[in-house]
Amino acid sequence: MNTSLYIAKRYLFSRKKVHAINIISGISMIGVLIGSAALVIILSVFNGFEVTILNLYGNFCPEIKIEPRLGKTFNPNVPYFNNLRKDQRIFSFTPVLQEKAMIKYDNKSFIGTIKGVGRDFLKNPLIDSTIQSGAFMLKSAGEQYAVLGAEVENSLAVNVKDRFSTIEIYAPRRQAGSGADPMSEFVVRPITPAGVFEVGQDFDDMVVTTIDFTRVLLDQPQNVSSLEINYKKGTDLDAVQQDIRDKVGKDFSVKNRREQNTELYKTLNYERWFIFMILTFVLIIAIFNIIGSLTMLVIDKRKDIAILTSLGANKQLIQGIFFIEGMMITITGCITGIVLGLGFCILQQRFGLVKMGSKMSMIDAYPVSLRLSDFVLVFFTVSFIAVIASGISARLSIKGLNDIKQDL
Repeated sequence: MNTSLYIAKRYLFSRKKVHAINIISGISMIGVLIGSAALVIILSVFNGFEVTILNLYGNFCPEIKIEPRLGKTFNPNVPYFNNLRKDQRIFSFTPVLQEKAMIKYDNKSFIGTIKGVGRDFLKNPLIDSTIQSGAFMLKSAGEQYAVLGAEVENSLAVNVKDRFSTIEIYAPRRQAGSGADPMSEFVVRPITPAGVFEVGQDFDDMVVTTIDFTRVLLDQPQNVSSLEINYKKGTDLDAVQQDIRDKVGKDFSVKNRREQNTELYKTLNYERWFIFMILTFVLIIAIFNIIGSLTMLVIDKRKDIAILTSLGANKQLIQGIFFIEGMMITITGCITGIVLGLGFCILQQRFGLVKMGSKMSMIDAYPVSLRLSDFVLVFFTVSFIAVIASGISARLSIKGLNDIKQDL
């Protein structure tokens, strides 16, 4: 066994003459333990929020979305798009026509977005999970329905349970002229609300209905705003996206889910790394307490150092003892903290011990998602800081060795 390691282990578990050394070392280890556990838990919770939010957004964000770079609409009835629709790898191919509109109900009005979708939109098996009340129904027995975002429903106080209630949607007339009656410049169509969905602020101001309804409302018999495509499992989406980009040219933008929600991804990442940096600073403070405890240990073991020196121990061996001592204190606290953090995350996943504090229908307890990369990141972060702190302590031990030589 390495001599420095052997002696460091003895020093770690042996009694010290100055009891404050044990106390400071214990506090340092507990600080590292708590900091490591907190890092694991916080990173896992942020992972859980990311997975939950992106899954919710995934109900309305297709895997691939094709939009025009210039203008609001385009004609999808061209050879390439007609052939793309026949691709056997495609799970759903949804033409979408959407525009800002005014929604009125019971003398109340709201400016939102009317989104008309094709039949394939309802193929998403998770779409019903967004429903707060009613049903996600767009057409039944020849009658067309609308599904309202939560923000629309709250602003207008729509009673979706009343099948006789209707909302009115106002859209500017394309060929409107100046007339005495301002209302003549709008197309107005009534529709029955079938349900209310809740996803997030980017979608909750929408009214989703059939594309046939919006074509009449917006006087767009042929053009669409976008094409939303989802593929079967196992499809290489990156390759598909690049292939579509190459073929549609520069007139269209082809976005995956991450590109459709750039701001959301940026916000999640910024918050994650900001919290990580704060907790890392807390860890730095805890780990650098080791310098104090090891400095006191050097003073406590002056006689031992003198004996080792007289037996031929060199500076590297003395340095190694206190470097390994510092690393052992830190790594023990780190591993214990990671294990405790892992245990807490597993319990949170299974039992939802910590609640959100509000009666949310979708998320009751804080979500948790475990990733191996987070555990590796925490371990190497703590180890890196520990190497610096232990290195400083080891250099102080050499200074103590020089003082002992002078005393001798």
